Amino acid sequence: MKLEKYSMGIGDRFGHQGAAQLQAFELARAQQVDITPVWNKSNREHTTIGTKPENARQAAESAVRQRKWTGPWLVDADHIGLKTVAGFIAPCDFFTLDVADFIGEAADPDAIAEFVAVFSRYVGTVASPDGKMKLEVTLPFLQEVACRYLKAVQEAGKIYRFIEEAKGRGKFVTEVSMDESLQPQTPAELFFILGALAHEGVPVQTLAPKFSGRFNKGVDYVGDVAQFTREFDADLSVLAMAVAEFGLPASLKLSVHSGSDKFSLYRPIHQLLRKHQAGVHLKTAGTTWLEEVAGLALAGGDALKLAAGIYEKAYGRFDELCAPYATVIEIHKSDLPAPQVVAGWTGQDFAAALRHDPANKLFNPNFRQLLHVGYKVAAECGTVYTQALEAHADRIAPLVTDNLWNKHIQPVFVG
Repeated sequence: MKLEKYSMGIGDRFGHQGAAQLQAFELARAQQVDITPVWNKSNREHTTIGTKPENARQAAESAVRQRKWTGPWLVDADHIGLKTVAGFIAPCDFFTLDVADFIGEAADPDAIAEFVAVFSRYVGTVASPDGKMKLEVTLPFLQEVACRYLKAVQEAGKIYRFIEEAKGRGKFVTEVSMDESLQPQTPAELFFILGALAHEGVPVQTLAPKFSGRFNKGVDYVGDVAQFTREFDADLSVLAMAVAEFGLPASLKLSVHSGSDKFSLYRPIHQLLRKHQAGVHLKTAGTTWLEEVAGLALAGGDALKLAAGIYEKAYGRFDELCAPYATVIEIHKSDLPAPQVVAGWTGQDFAAALRHDPANKLFNPNFRQLLHVGYKVAAECGTVYTQALEAHADRIAPLVTDNLWNKHIQPVFVG
């Protein structure tokens, strides 16, 4: 199974917005840009909401039928490991192997010695086919890469083989995720991580590295855009080198996790994709749920009260809700509006504070991030929440489509 050049992770936490999401991809196709939608949902999300992986597939299938979508589409078992993958085997055809927790864990000394022996042929200078990228490689450097990353690669191999045994070779797309680590991988490290994955027999088609800066959930990039641009440029060169050197799939591409709303990065990403004629997987899960809440607020009446009530409960459970996402949010609690203030807002005020429009003086990134991680509160509302989504679908759907098309697809893929 080959992953197409451009793809997007489009998580839909409550499974109601698939058709609205596909409308954005239809707009891209009208511009002669084909992007594969990938509905992704993690074990943590399923556990929090009370759904199962097969529910995500059913929601995607329903959307595909409703919109008569004829292009490829996939369902991603997002951020799974050996302990959580089993339930995703049947309904999923895209697997994000999360091995970041194994980075820095020492592999067996014999395995490290084998790694160094296998890749010692690259000691010296490794150049890209065009000669513009050069990696300086020493034996001590190979030893360091093995000590830091080999255990994670081995874990990816174990997960991959478990899935392959169940589904069959070539029946799914493999992504390896190393983004939730403390420090970025250098281009040289990335080259040998890919080499090790090839040696392990993992036909990785997309790799999510850790980039410099902060990729907080649902808000813009925090960091040096110029530095990110240099890293992304170098990483694209490294991927092309790895395909040529290690026989990895030609479809291999970078995956940008927590890619929602990274507006300051989209122009450089677009320009570099054109420069390298490369593909990308942009994972934008989570923001669809925020568009739902904004749509409820704009609907007014009981729907607005429901949205304000979700915020009030999230505010009161701040520590509980934020703890699992501590590395990917940055909320200044003192800048959060008090629930009693929010209770007096109009629907327009609520939506303006929530929807990511930096030009709007009412936009509050702290408010947005808290609601982003507060979906557990909505899940606890049960049918009260989902029935509100159905009752106000006409208000919500245009926001969902607009978010994907205008804020993400156009700047990254269309330009």
